[in-house]
Amino acid sequence: MAADEAQPFDDSLADVLAGVQRLIRRRLRRALSVPPLRGAQVEVLRLVAARPGIGVSAAAKELCLAGNSVSTLVNQLVKDGYMRRETDPDDRRSARLYATAAAKGRLRDWQLRRAALVRDQVARLPAADRAALAAALPALRRLAQNLHEETEGP
Repeated sequence: MAADEAQPFDDSLADVLAGVQRLIRRRLRRALSVPPLRGAQVEVLRLVAARPGIGVSAAAKELCLAGNSVSTLVNQLVKDGYMRRETDPDDRRSARLYATAAAKGRLRDWQLRRAALVRDQVARLPAADRAALAAALPALRRLAQNLHEETEGP
């Protein structure tokens, strides 16, 4: 793709994606009956729920965060009852992280409410816009994969 073909995407795509994400979070937070988690806390929690037993260092690498930052987030989540830390049986100096039932329930509720919100909003769009969004999903997934690989390696 030539540089002039990429020009419309320089800022507008990132701005739109960030704006959609921000608006979804705001809408979902309105209905929360518990204090909201910060974005970084949710990222750590989602990773630990997806990869039970991951260590702090591996989580930090996966999320492209400093180890001490992840450690601080883990301490907060443990204190709030959303995560538990267990000593690694192979290396007593390391800890393995696990999401609690409360965390899994909260994540599941958030995902269900987010899916319903997006589904309802997409349903309000004209058919041509819905088709365009559906057609864009594979390209957006490849974009995310490229960004991940460039950050983390294949």
